[in-house]
Amino acid sequence: MRRQRIGIVLAALFMLVYAMQGSALAQGNPYHFGFKKSKDGQLPSIAQEGFQDMLRKHEAIFLGDTAKKELYLTFDNGYENGFTPPILDVLKEKQVPAIFFVTGHYVKEEPELIRRMVNEGHLVGNHSWSHPDMSNLSDARMKEELDKVKEAVAAVSDQKEMTYLRTPRGVFSERTLAVSKAYGYTNVFWSVAYADWDTKKQRGWQYAYDKVTAQLHPGAVILLHSVSKDNAEALGNIIDEARKAGYEFKRMDELQVKNY
Repeated sequence: MRRQRIGIVLAALFMLVYAMQGSALAQGNPYHFGFKKSKDGQLPSIAQEGFQDMLRKHEAIFLGDTAKKELYLTFDNGYENGFTPPILDVLKEKQVPAIFFVTGHYVKEEPELIRRMVNEGHLVGNHSWSHPDMSNLSDARMKEELDKVKEAVAAVSDQKEMTYLRTPRGVFSERTLAVSKAYGYTNVFWSVAYADWDTKKQRGWQYAYDKVTAQLHPGAVILLHSVSKDNAEALGNIIDEARKAGYEFKRMDELQVKNY
């Protein structure tokens, strides 16, 4: 009888541990950000992606104020391919603010460009130090990845705070959203994007222009990769077309209303 009771207790403990592990794994289940693209001015959607409520819960950014014709321009800078200076030239000429999400490699290799971004009124965001899959990192390692970028940018520029994060490759989980939020970050995703990151598959400025302008919608968060020659050459025309359509470009820290 005693052995039977011990067996029952051990079985119950096993089931409890299993349930706790299952809950932890569920919380850590990774997602790769995706969305239904805007078409003909309609709003994009993440309703079918399985993480809509999760983004809302952790106050991540997908869309800005969809009642206003506002646009938020964001660039991912993993490494420099010679196109960030002309991109900055266009932004300066057009008086358009942006946020550049940078890696540790970028900060180490391009401190002058980091300084220029900040000095010309742009924000610098966190894209992690070594571009890992954040969902595979411990909380402590995640903090280390984020802290190193923030400290490195502060060391080479006048931007001493950093509150916006774009996770590498758009991979995230419930845990990464919660942990990064606890560290003071707002996760920034996007509602306009196209396959622009492959430097061997550049198709000319018209292609970039068509892909971006076809997706414009109120409250759009536009993701562009700074390694793209097409983006650098199309940017001025994209800005002009957006303004012609009545849109205004805002800096990320001006985004007050989040929609999902």
